[in-house]
Amino acid sequence: MNKKFISVTLVTPVHNEGESIYSTVEEFFKYYKDSDIKVNFIVSEDGSKDNSVEQIQLLQKKYPIKLISEPIRKGYSKAVIDGLKMVKTDVVSFIDSDGQCDPADLERLLVEFSKNNLVIGNRANRNDSSVRKLMSFAFKTVYEILFNTKLKDPSCPYFVTSLNNLTKILETPNMGILKQGFWWEFYARAKSIGIEYVQVDINHRKRVAGNTVVYRPTKLPRIVVEHLIGLFQLKKIL
Repeated sequence: MNKKFISVTLVTPVHNEGESIYSTVEEFFKYYKDSDIKVNFIVSEDGSKDNSVEQIQLLQKKYPIKLISEPIRKGYSKAVIDGLKMVKTDVVSFIDSDGQCDPADLERLLVEFSKNNLVIGNRANRNDSSVRKLMSFAFKTVYEILFNTKLKDPSCPYFVTSLNNLTKILETPNMGILKQGFWWEFYARAKSIGIEYVQVDINHRKRVAGNTVVYRPTKLPRIVVEHLIGLFQLKKIL
C-alpha cells in the first residue's frame, strides 16, 4: 500500500447483534480516526428482532454509515451480497458484526493489496468452538479437492480487494448458492476467473457478546448437508 490517503468501504451483515454491533463498528472509526485510511461502512441488516437497527441508527449520527434494513430475514449470503453490491469506493473490505475482526488487521491486509489481487485473512488463532473448527476442516478437505485451491482459511470473511474485482466476482453466474458458507463460494469464484490471491495471518478475537446466531447445535446437521450439496453444485457451475 502506498503512503497516501485511501478510502475503504467495509461491509458487514447484522442479524440480532444489538449487543455487539455498536462497539464493533465504532472501534474501526476510532482506530483510523487520524490515519491516512478513511473507513466507511455499509451495514446490511437482516430481519433482526432485537435493537440492532436502533444501534446502527445511533452510529449513523456520528459516522459515515449506510444502512440497508429488511423486516424479514433473507439469510447471511443474501444479506452479504446486497451489501457488497452497494459499494462505490475503489477499495472494499468486509467484517462480521460480532467483534471478532481486529481493526489493526485492515492495515495489514491493505499492505499486501494491489488493484489486481484479492487479499484474504487467515485466522491463525481462530477463536471458535471445536465443532466449528472440525466442520471447517472437513469442508476444507472437500473444497481443496473440488476447486484445486490451497487457501488456509476459505471461510474467513476478512478480505480486501478492488471494486473492479468485486464486481467481476458478483457477476459470475448464480451467485449465492451457499446460503451460509458464502466465503467458500466467493473465493472459489474469484479463482475461477483468474483473480490472484494473497493470504495474510490475522488476529481472531472472541465474540463481543452472546453466541453465534447461525451455527447453533440444532442447526448444524442441516447446515452440513446444505453446505456439502452447495459445494458440488458450485463445482458444476465453475
